[in-house]
Amino acid sequence: MHSWDLSTGVDGPGTRFVLFVSGCPLRCLYCANPDTWHMRDGRETSVDEVMAEIGKYRSFVTTAGGGVTITGGEPLLQPAFTASVLHRCKAAGLHTALDTSGFLGERATDELLADTDLVLLDIKSFDVPTYRKLTGGQLAPTLTFATRLDRLGVPVHIRYVLVPGWTDDPSAVDGLGAFLAGLGTVDRVDVLPFHKLGAHKYDALGIDFPLRDTPVPDPELVERVREQFREHGLRAL
Repeated sequence: MHSWDLSTGVDGPGTRFVLFVSGCPLRCLYCANPDTWHMRDGRETSVDEVMAEIGKYRSFVTTAGGGVTITGGEPLLQPAFTASVLHRCKAAGLHTALDTSGFLGERATDELLADTDLVLLDIKSFDVPTYRKLTGGQLAPTLTFATRLDRLGVPVHIRYVLVPGWTDDPSAVDGLGAFLAGLGTVDRVDVLPFHKLGAHKYDALGIDFPLRDTPVPDPELVERVREQFREHGLRAL
């Protein structure tokens, strides 16, 4: 694992115990957590240790209508560990959420997903060449995973990071909106404005932040993209 934190509003409903695992197969140009890319930068821990830490905050997060979210990095890079934590949390009556790019969706067993109350699915772009340039990965596995979640009836919140010049193309947004409108388990789309709050981490690691000179989106652009999703009958925030 990399670390853990308590969060409200962006990692699932209510106040969440957020577990960050180390390791990610993608290299998103806008990534705010480059310190989670490599498993070697985390520390070995056991499910029992994690559950003991979660137990300290159980009353707090449940009273606040929250639960536990596993994020990263990419949780499905460590599917057995992630599945065990989700299973233990579910058995303890805690609301569970999995934050994933879906790129490694094949590694999520049906049993893992049965222990997941909510998937926070990051879809980086709906344009295949842009997705490749932006992440270094392929779009198809994420779309396949989204379709599987719909088939299994797993509730989904879509996360869409809005980066000017990269993910603001109207036709790509409309394409994604049409795709998502066909999935009955998508409860909402969170349009997340690109930010540079992680730039200092790149400096500390001695690596280049590729989008350092990219502007953050203005409110008008954010609202335009949200409205495009709404035109497809989706709840966009």
